[in-house]
Amino acid sequence: MFFYLNTLSLHKFIKEDVPVLSELTLENERYIVTEAWKHSDFLCKNYILSGLEDDPYNIYSNVKISKELWDALEKKYKIEDAGLKKFVATKFLDYKIVDNKHVITQVQELQVIIHDLLVEGLFINEAFQVAAMIEKLPPLWRDFKNYLKHSRKEMKLENLIVRLRIEEHNKAAEKKTRENSIIMGANIVETAPTNPKKRKKSSGPKNYPSKKKFKRNCHNCGKLGHKAAECCVSKKEKKKGQANMVETNDDVDDLYAMLSDNLVENSKEW
Repeated sequence: MFFYLNTLSLHKFIKEDVPVLSELTLENERYIVTEAWKHSDFLCKNYILSGLEDDPYNIYSNVKISKELWDALEKKYKIEDAGLKKFVATKFLDYKIVDNKHVITQVQELQVIIHDLLVEGLFINEAFQVAAMIEKLPPLWRDFKNYLKHSRKEMKLENLIVRLRIEEHNKAAEKKTRENSIIMGANIVETAPTNPKKRKKSSGPKNYPSKKKFKRNCHNCGKLGHKAAECCVSKKEKKKGQANMVETNDDVDDLYAMLSDNLVENSKEW
């Protein structure tokens, strides 16, 4: 605000009261000087009030001149500044870098806190800043943290930030690779057949329709289901079977003749 008032050439009104003119000053001149001062002081006071939040504005809006307003605000913020060093030091000591946020972003926030410490007159050398940032790295950075702590070469703050940026990029690339591999594995499982049983292969040749089962008796063995050309019975067994069939046929003829005679002669008893 002080810089802003300097650019507007109004900074002198926060240090001066209403001007006191000598009695020798003419009345017209006195009026002009007084009105000019009131106008400039009015601008200065309202520029300061416009920079305040609502609650402080309501408190200090009734102040009459710029100097009174500036003095009141200076007392208020000087009292707050008295404990600012302790507050900034505590903020620096309690600050922790976490895994669920970008490490580089958190390192930059830590740099802002260190800058506030330097502004308050709490000098911290660069070696202490580097060691503090390494110690505040999150648990997932444990291996890299141990590597930096055991490094014998003295490191500057800029070099540390570059290394942290590279390491964060590598970790992000590894995480993306693992996620892609998990997704590919899930896709393979989904596309696999749900029925683990293998289909029974057809006994016939590929791309040819299966033959229909033969539904008549074989002329060779007399059995149902195959042709004589496919029969496994030997020719001797075939001849033997034919002989048995002849004998059986003769017996059947004799029985038929006997039954016929009986039917003709003794039909009633039959």
